[in-house]
Amino acid sequence: MNPERFALLEEARRSLPDGFKVELSGDTIVMTVSPSGIHQRNLLLVRRQFDRHAPAELLPSENTDLVSPAVGKSRNPDLTYLPEVALQTSANQIPAELAAVAVELVSPSNPENDWVGKVRDYPLMGIPLYLLVDARQKSVTLFSRPEGTRYHRREDVEFGETLHIPEPFGFDLVTEDLLAY
Repeated sequence: MNPERFALLEEARRSLPDGFKVELSGDTIVMTVSPSGIHQRNLLLVRRQFDRHAPAELLPSENTDLVSPAVGKSRNPDLTYLPEVALQTSANQIPAELAAVAVELVSPSNPENDWVGKVRDYPLMGIPLYLLVDARQKSVTLFSRPEGTRYHRREDVEFGETLHIPEPFGFDLVTEDLLAY
């Protein structure tokens, strides 16, 4: 994408009102409302497990703008883990390829954004792991092995089952305490 066009879209995104999560996917500005209690609870339960297994050089970050201007993408995952040095900045945008994982909890108001848009965008942005928790379907999906426009591996479990999260985390994610919408 043309850098000037990306900058113009980014300026429009930043001018929108507070209380919304706002992302860019090509020429589309995606807005979602603030999350529910169940969303926040499920995110915290997942984050606690990642925190216990994250390498010391990776720090958790919630709602950080991950950008890939070359492909015209600016996404804001619910949770990501970034090298500590990437967070030693006053900027509010971090290069997406630095993220070790993007964790999303499916928005009930816009599930296509997580299931279609981000499954398309995150591999293009160079994000190696995409964990998708869908409280509507009581499922957890891990996408991995990105190449070009797609992830080459997908693993699905239902709430109550465990899902192996590969290195650099290397643990089995327990899903039995996650709540459905």
